[in-house]
Amino acid sequence: MCGIIGVCGAEYAAHMAALGLFAEQHRGQESCGMAVSDGAVIRLRKKMGLVKDVFTDDRLQELPGNIAIGHVRYPTKGSATEFNTQPHLVETLYGPTYALASNGDLVNYNEIRKLLEAEKVYFKSDNDGELLVKYIAYRIIRHGDEISEAIRHLMKDVKGAYSCVLCNRTELYVFRDPHSIRPMVWGIAPSGAVVVASESCALDTLDVVNRHEVPPAGIIRISSDPDHVGANQILVIENDPNLYRKNSSEKHCIFEHIYFSRPDSYHFGEDVYRVRENIGAAMAANDAGLNPDIIVPVPDSSNFIGIGYANASKVPISLGLIRNHYVGRTFIKPEQTIRDESVRQKFNVLPNFFKGKKIVLIDDSIVRGTTIRKIVKLIKNAGATEIHLRIGSPQVCHSCYYGIDTPDAKELVANCHSLEEIRSRTGVDSLKHLSMDDLRKCVQEPDNYCYACFNGEYPLGVPH
Repeated sequence: MCGIIGVCGAEYAAHMAALGLFAEQHRGQESCGMAVSDGAVIRLRKKMGLVKDVFTDDRLQELPGNIAIGHVRYPTKGSATEFNTQPHLVETLYGPTYALASNGDLVNYNEIRKLLEAEKVYFKSDNDGELLVKYIAYRIIRHGDEISEAIRHLMKDVKGAYSCVLCNRTELYVFRDPHSIRPMVWGIAPSGAVVVASESCALDTLDVVNRHEVPPAGIIRISSDPDHVGANQILVIENDPNLYRKNSSEKHCIFEHIYFSRPDSYHFGEDVYRVRENIGAAMAANDAGLNPDIIVPVPDSSNFIGIGYANASKVPISLGLIRNHYVGRTFIKPEQTIRDESVRQKFNVLPNFFKGKKIVLIDDSIVRGTTIRKIVKLIKNAGATEIHLRIGSPQVCHSCYYGIDTPDAKELVANCHSLEEIRSRTGVDSLKHLSMDDLRKCVQEPDNYCYACFNGEYPLGVPH
């Protein structure tokens, strides 16, 4: 899972992009990068680390230009190295330079890479973003395609989830896979600049209005004169929402609503926080007669699930767990040992809060089971008499190949243990998951979602 940003037609595009990336930091904390064009040169900066550390004011001053694309990375395809950090840049010998940042994962990466390597296309990384930009450059250089035509060929040949921003020296291209698996929204800032981001919360930061989701298989082209930035200097916007949709359908990642996205985001036609409240209400409906003293959500992604549960059950809710916000999200830490260490650093209990209480503990999901075991132990040691664990998703039994870091099913606790074994391992008095039927009722268009991590039904197949 990653976050992308694109800005075109802004006098200080890099500064706007940095603000947008900071709003999307929750989508990836391993590394970040930015490519910025001033109309003549595309400058690239990318490093391991957080946005605030990599893109300081003095560094941003070194990135002049009115087009910028940026990326925050959580590793799925490729190891945690600077080589795999995005954006990726392709410099042609006598022609244009291209830079691309992508959110998603490809299922036929190996097949497409072999085809390109057979055509003497060389790779510096094993990241899918590099493959995408080099495929486009290959089509342009070897076949004489226009950029939009090269992207259309990509959509036919490359299978997987990808929400992408691509720039040359004077244009920004925005495109999305035919199933629109990952979120992608765009709009216009008060200055007239076009901004695209993985989540609408990044657009909020930049006061972007007149928003739209990038359509499935959509290509948007924005061209801006680098000598005349500002309002109404956007020359061309093209949109082809029906491209190659005959045999495809929208299959948005349901886990975006459950965990990854910020609650103040809006995508897939839904307010994220409302979906989470619906999830909580659905769980409460199945807990009649439990009569707990208090509802406690695991912060932060479970807060609105907890609110939904509390409102429906009429049981009070309280933030008995305190999260240290200077520790990253434990689920998206790149290594298990780092996740283990982060859990104790990340959570603490309110003093004297849990003593003698029967609680419902709300969490959004159980993936590896690392975090929840340590949280339950914390609460038990604080004196809770009963802990009833309620999970706002079905059991995660299958690997995700479309952008979530669960490539090996052996890492998934629900794939290796029964529900009763998981209850015993976590040490809670009872454990219930949201059912698939109830989850589908929590969104307006349930058939437009991918549930593969729960049911193993992969709309694009698995890697080959």
